[in-house]
Amino acid sequence: MRACLIAVFVTLSALSLGAAAQPPAGTASTAKASAPIDITGYWVAFVTEDWRFRMITPRKGDYQPVPMTPEARKAADAWDPAADEAAGNQCKSYGAAAIMRLAARFHISWQDDNTLRVDSDAGMQTRLFHFNAPPSSLPMPPDARTWQGYSTAQWERPASLKVATTNLRSGYLRKNGVPYSENATVTEYFDIGPIPGGGQVLLVTAIVDDPQNLRQPFTTSSQFKKESDGSKWDPTPCTAK
Repeated sequence: MRACLIAVFVTLSALSLGAAAQPPAGTASTAKASAPIDITGYWVAFVTEDWRFRMITPRKGDYQPVPMTPEARKAADAWDPAADEAAGNQCKSYGAAAIMRLAARFHISWQDDNTLRVDSDAGMQTRLFHFNAPPSSLPMPPDARTWQGYSTAQWERPASLKVATTNLRSGYLRKNGVPYSENATVTEYFDIGPIPGGGQVLLVTAIVDDPQNLRQPFTTSSQFKKESDGSKWDPTPCTAK
C-alpha cells in the first residue's frame, strides 16, 4: 500500500536529486549533511480525506475504519473529555501516534546535526528524531513515558525518511477516545514531492502497531503543503474536545 502511495513522490525526488545527494563511499557524515531530501520548513496539513475525523472531533462511537479490539471499543465508549481535562490529560490525542493527523501546522528544523525537531502549533508539541542513535530497547516506567515517546530516524534511499517511535504514554488515535497503549509502536515514512504548478508536498505514512487495542496495524497517510514562512504559525494548547 505504501509503495503505491509514494511511487510518484520517490520517482520525482530521485530524478531531481540524483547522485549528488549520495555522500562519497566511506565518508563519515552527519544526518543533516547526508540528507537525500530536505523536509525542513513550515508545513500545513492538506486534508483531502477523513474530514470528519480530522477537522472536527467525531462523535462518540464513530470509530471507522480503525480495526479496534473489543477492549479498545469498550474504552472508547467510556470516553469522557471532561475527566481527561480534570486529570491533566487534555493532550491524549496529541501523542506521536496521532499528532500528524491533526489539521495543524508543523515546523521542521535541525536541532543539531543528528537530530530533527518537529514542532506543532496545535497542542504545542515537540518531537525529536534521533539519527545515529540506538533504539530505546528498555521499557520505561509509566511516569517516564511521554506523549511523543522516543524516536529513532534513518534515511532510506533513494529519498525517504523512516522514523520508529517507542516508549509512548498511552493516548488516543482520535479525539473521541480511540485508545492506543503505552506498548504501541509507530513507524513513519516521510516522503517529499513537487506540486504541479509549483510548491512541495510532504507525505507522512504512519503505521501504528498495538495488539492490545488494534486487531491489525493501523495505517494512515497524511499530506502537507509547504509554506513560504511562519507568518501563519498559531500555537494553541491541547484541548480534550
